[in-house]
Amino acid sequence: MQIAGADQAGQAPAEFNQALMRQTLHTELLRVKALIATAALFLSISVLIEIFEPRISEWIWPSRVGVLYVYTIIVAFISFETLILFRIKADIRLGRDVPIFWRYVSALVETSLPTVVLVLQIEGLGHDRALGFGAPLVYFIFIILSTLRLDFWLSSFTGFVAAAELLTVALLDRPSLDMSQNPEIYYHGERSFIILMCGMLAGAVSVQLRRQFAASIEAASARDRVTDLFGQHVSPQVVERLMKEGTAEPRDIREVAVMFVDFRGFTAAARSKAPQEVVDRLDGAFAVLVEILERHGGIVNKFLGDGFLALFGAPFESRDAALHAVAAAREMVAAMERVNDASTWPLRIGIGLHLGEVVAGSIGSPRRKEYTVIGDTVNFASRLEALNKEFDSQLLISSEVRQAAGDGARDAVFHGEVSVRGYDRPFEVWQLQ
Repeated sequence: MQIAGADQAGQAPAEFNQALMRQTLHTELLRVKALIATAALFLSISVLIEIFEPRISEWIWPSRVGVLYVYTIIVAFISFETLILFRIKADIRLGRDVPIFWRYVSALVETSLPTVVLVLQIEGLGHDRALGFGAPLVYFIFIILSTLRLDFWLSSFTGFVAAAELLTVALLDRPSLDMSQNPEIYYHGERSFIILMCGMLAGAVSVQLRRQFAASIEAASARDRVTDLFGQHVSPQVVERLMKEGTAEPRDIREVAVMFVDFRGFTAAARSKAPQEVVDRLDGAFAVLVEILERHGGIVNKFLGDGFLALFGAPFESRDAALHAVAAAREMVAAMERVNDASTWPLRIGIGLHLGEVVAGSIGSPRRKEYTVIGDTVNFASRLEALNKEFDSQLLISSEVRQAAGDGARDAVFHGEVSVRGYDRPFEVWQLQ
């Protein structure tokens, strides 16, 4: 048991890291798509301006060669990002991460795009006018989108590259770096410093986003583990309801079809069997019956030794609870007959069905609760199932079930008004084949 527990404990961090890696790749994919869309938008606007307002294009790019260079650079950038897009999609499909080295390479290449455009604009507009134009502002697009990398150092690196390249371009052709002679150097230095700080702040935001994603993944993983473990002991539908209810644990009164299932003579036959053989036979029979039950919308509320209590209409309401219960019961009887034909230990099933109001909800002590139903409907269904021994039958239903099931129970055989243990008056009992 300790070894199995250790294996599960070791698998949990691995599953968490894999889920976090997938989330990071998906946000990276979103970032790349945003860059492609932004570059395509810039290219479209530039082309439209050149077509409809060529004077503006001529003012920005006195040389026709310069604008063609920019178009080529943007197209190359879109192609580069498209390759990255397909690479990330492949990594997501194969469940592998992008090497950190290539993340830094792509950050360097991407952030250098405004620098190249800025250098080309300097040739056309002049040094000061180009530095005051739009190209330096494009750095902020890359810095903002770098938060989707969910990595502080990558965002900071993006800010550093942008700041360093902008400052380098701004200081080109300066005869002297003496601030007393060239005070504008302080202006360019301050602007570059702000860009660097923006990169670091974007990194801080990305760290917070990563923590939130990690917390969400951890909570979802914990919920899945609870559901998996809890779902082995109660119906998955009950697990879903309890997970939604949390600690509120509301109880409600509703109409439910209650089914009691028991194997006739099982206790006596089990005395001559090995314990493991008894368990294996029960597991095999339960697997067949529970699959039928859940397919018809029922749930197993609890196993009771060689039988179980099943519900239709709880924890989720169903207008046709009785009809579904009858259909499931018929199929369960037929399935057991087929199983018995192939088994050396045949089991005779007994089923009792009753429809009525119950109190449904989480019941128990503050430290230990279970979802169940309480009411006379449950007690009567149990008594009805016990009557199978008296009538040598396998499936008995109450008049309430027969009426609610409609055509699904028209062929029921009437046994008359029967005395039921624990009740001071007789009840109508019907048998289904």
